Amino acid sequence: MHQDLSNKYRFPVKMLTAALLAAVALTGCGKFVDLDAPTTSIGVTEAFSTESAATSAITGLYNNSYVNYIMLYYTGLAGSSADDIKYSSSSTSYDEFAANAISVDNSLNGNNIWGYGYSEIYQINQALEGIDGSSGLSADFKNQIKGEALTWRAYMYFYLVNFYGDIPLVLSTDVAVSAKLPRTAADKVWQQIESDLTTAVGLLQPDYPSADRARINKYAAEALLSRVYLFEKKYSEAEQLATDVLSQTNTYSLNSDLNTVFSKDSKEIIWQIVNTTGISTFGANFLAADGVLPAYVLYHDMAAAFEAGDSRKEAWVGETQIGGTAYYYVHKYKDRAGTGDEYNVMLRLAEVYLIRAEARAEQNNLTGSLRDLNQVRERADLAPLSGLSQQDLVLAIQQEDKVELFGEWGHRWLDLKRWPSLEGKASRADDILGSSKPGWQSTDVLYPIPAAQILSNTSLTQNPGYGS
Repeated sequence: MHQDLSNKYRFPVKMLTAALLAAVALTGCGKFVDLDAPTTSIGVTEAFSTESAATSAITGLYNNSYVNYIMLYYTGLAGSSADDIKYSSSSTSYDEFAANAISVDNSLNGNNIWGYGYSEIYQINQALEGIDGSSGLSADFKNQIKGEALTWRAYMYFYLVNFYGDIPLVLSTDVAVSAKLPRTAADKVWQQIESDLTTAVGLLQPDYPSADRARINKYAAEALLSRVYLFEKKYSEAEQLATDVLSQTNTYSLNSDLNTVFSKDSKEIIWQIVNTTGISTFGANFLAADGVLPAYVLYHDMAAAFEAGDSRKEAWVGETQIGGTAYYYVHKYKDRAGTGDEYNVMLRLAEVYLIRAEARAEQNNLTGSLRDLNQVRERADLAPLSGLSQQDLVLAIQQEDKVELFGEWGHRWLDLKRWPSLEGKASRADDILGSSKPGWQSTDVLYPIPAAQILSNTSLTQNPGYGS
């Protein structure tokens, strides 16, 4: 059952001096041990003194309380801001995201997006400092775990810069400094993301360092970097990185059975976060017992967005009747309780096909773009498209993004914000959300800087549309 965790853990950046790396070990079968908020800790020097200790420390980046909550709230709240998924019960904090009217003291925004994000970044920075300061690790081992930490940091900043625009760029564990940092211009944050990932790609190996694709390898970093390049409109670079990932046909391929795409052994998965039960955070919150409303449901426009014959509608959208009203929900994950066969998917191959399709379309390589788009369409039992103009092809890719990636990590929200308007407005979000959400303003594409952060750090300023 879903828990509202908005007030359970609070991690203001200025109070992170006590945060230390959680020691999390791998079991003999290669799965991570699930831990809640760490109650014990070890010093950073000791954590990186040996390879076994460093492995435990670095896997703490994957499996701690912050990550569990980040997965759920970054997906659910960003989905609510768009026309994707939303919290099914009435709650002022959640309703503000669905209405795009987020107050500056909204606890979900302050704790669950900003707070958990910067808590994870602090832990990543601790790891990077520990790795760089260690003399007891081999060069190859150092390269691997440093590449993982840099990819994690890029992943977190990718979301924070998309959510807030200009943000403090915290690159060390010196809280006396970070507590007073002003906002860094978004383009500088993007440069840091790109730098971290470029370095990571050079450090990481193609082989996964653990079972179940549960830790980051070279291709996970490349897949994320291709997404970053796409968002930066560096289309040639995005295509190149996506091509490298897509060429690894012995490792990755699209699952022909849509019902197994999110199973832990799926060849489509590039990176996933494991658990001990096989019940994912997403399955536990997107599914419910018969006659019970899941914690998150689809907007009706999302449920109606599929073309006739699209097998994703049957495989990935569930329907339940509550009090005579039909509700639709994400059914990509099949297991909700007990013991299952699913972990939490972070990156998967279908997105990489769509990244390359868009990058090629923007470079006017319509033949190559259509080929990539049709790979995803035909897997969903849709007829291949042909003969489209560049503009129509770009719109077809946008539609495919919507019906392929719904309910996954806020893709829909991030895409609507970055795509150009068709109506001369600021973004595609204005075109679509402006007509479906009363009170929509263009400034709603950024969330407010939490009021508590501005009170504690007078160097911070507020985003437009949220007062002074």
